[in-house]
Amino acid sequence: MQTFLVTGGVGFIGSNFILKARQEQWANIINLDKLTYASNPQTVAQLQDDSGYHFVRGDIGDIQLLHHVLEQYQPDAIINFAAESHVDRSILSPQDFIQTNVVGTFQLLEASRAYWEKLSPQKREQFRFLHVSTDEVYGSLGSTDPAFREDTPYAPNSPYAASKAGSDHLVRAYFHTYGLPTLITNCSNNYGPRQFPEKLIPLMILHALNGKSLPIYGDGQNIRDWLYVVDHCEALYIVLKHSRIGETYNIGGNNEQKNLTVVEKICAILDELAPKPDFRHSSLITYVKDRPGHDRRYAIDCSKISSELGWQPKENFESGLLKTIHWYLSNPTWVEQVQSGAYAQWIMHNYGDREAVLSN
Repeated sequence: MQTFLVTGGVGFIGSNFILKARQEQWANIINLDKLTYASNPQTVAQLQDDSGYHFVRGDIGDIQLLHHVLEQYQPDAIINFAAESHVDRSILSPQDFIQTNVVGTFQLLEASRAYWEKLSPQKREQFRFLHVSTDEVYGSLGSTDPAFREDTPYAPNSPYAASKAGSDHLVRAYFHTYGLPTLITNCSNNYGPRQFPEKLIPLMILHALNGKSLPIYGDGQNIRDWLYVVDHCEALYIVLKHSRIGETYNIGGNNEQKNLTVVEKICAILDELAPKPDFRHSSLITYVKDRPGHDRRYAIDCSKISSELGWQPKENFESGLLKTIHWYLSNPTWVEQVQSGAYAQWIMHNYGDREAVLSN
């Protein structure tokens, strides 16, 4: 069985990938994670007795640690999930995003190149470096614009998106300059189990369950394409195993939804699964001042990965959202662990000073 080094594997997408990889026996896993505020070790606790899984705490910016891990575990592939990923946090603290997403990715590429160049010819041929990125690097779409394609010019509008664009460019450069066998994927908004509740869907689920206001930026008409995280993980594995090196693939859910519609659907499901007498969860919806540089619409064209590799998402938005809400209702201990004082303080800092402009 092959060995994958997964960076950022205690985070949302990374942890779902690791759990799927071990469940399906895709590979043995080395999980390198810094354990930042958004990490919850309980997310992968079920693997603690799995001999095919090893955890290493560390930063992708620590090149000496990277050299050591690569030499010790001899991975056949690296999947880079490690990133600061929340736009709001990038507006408040952009330097963290540059350090992790740009400098960290550079250090990981440098260590990977040094490791790859020492491999046997057969191992060099089989090795892959898969960089997981975002559709936000493409900027914003108008209501009638065609969806993002792999050849859409980059036009990032937030420090987060700019930092991911920078990391994408570095990965591409290491393929063209050094021959490192890289792959890049750009995904739409992920949702599903184990997502830290600063992102829209888990934030709204947990606020609604606790009777807190549901803050929606601006007019709530911003549009995102929603991708169920397990579908994303399966797509990543297909790209890793079957695509040509140096390629980029867009991965989306084919589910464009307005932010307000997403929240209304969450409320409707909670009215059924967690009903309260004479109460509708939608009554908690509150409109707040929009964030700076808020992209109006994202949409992903998945035709390349579909035609070349045969991948299609299995979940539509309704089925994936129902599974997601069921998971949060069924895992209160996990939820309690991530809702620490630091998280509560950040929620107040980000939303507390945004004057409500309209309430339902």
